[in-house]
Amino acid sequence: MIISIILVCVIMIAALIATLALGGKSDEHYSRATKGNLTRLTWIYVILGVGLTIGVGVYIIIV
Repeated sequence: MIISIILVCVIMIAALIATLALGGKSDEHYSRATKGNLTRLTWIYVILGVGLTIGVGVYIIIV
């Protein structure tokens, strides 16, 4: 179970890093919208991270 939790955390962090790295590479016209999109996507990751952490905690307590 611990390995699964660690694996999920590693995948989440890798996805966040990849998203931020790709978000910085854009053309001139797209870069204006990128900041807003990147901010919203970061909030999605934060909310999902908190929700998944709570969900895994509840699952561990129940099982």
